[in-house]
Amino acid sequence: MKKIIVISGKQYCGKDTLAKFLLDGLNDFIRVGIGDAIKIKYANEHNITFDEIESNKHLYRSDLIKLGNWGRQQDPDYWLKSIIELPNNVIVPDVRVEHEINLFKSYGAFTIRVESSFENRAKRAKITNADDPTETALDNYAFWDAVIDNNSDYEHLKMQAQELIVKLRKNYL
Repeated sequence: MKKIIVISGKQYCGKDTLAKFLLDGLNDFIRVGIGDAIKIKYANEHNITFDEIESNKHLYRSDLIKLGNWGRQQDPDYWLKSIIELPNNVIVPDVRVEHEINLFKSYGAFTIRVESSFENRAKRAKITNADDPTETALDNYAFWDAVIDNNSDYEHLKMQAQELIVKLRKNYL
């Protein structure tokens, strides 16, 4: 049965880094961000590679926006469902609102929250729109399968990822 792992957290908390560590230990998973679902469909429809789009985003941005809007007109969950329908096991590193997490959980997703203080995140990059609902909507969500503390260093996050891989293999995979 297909497996889904979703990761949530505020900007610069380490979601993508955690996803990378998990992918290193879970070879049968791929990373698919919610925005990536749009790029995958566009690449397939235009016989180009995902990497071509990533390398030349400026050339495709307008068409990707149109395609994204088209999908949401079909169904507000169109892009989330397109990830769920992929044949691969997936790690989705950019779940930001409760509606998204609830949809993925309805398909049996394992949910992870990455926590990091404002001060630590601000050391990594400039934080913008900190009060936006995409940053705050899951602050009080209490139903995580795992919570990762990323207030230390890279090696500590890597160690937690390795422990999480053991937990996933034992209880979820």
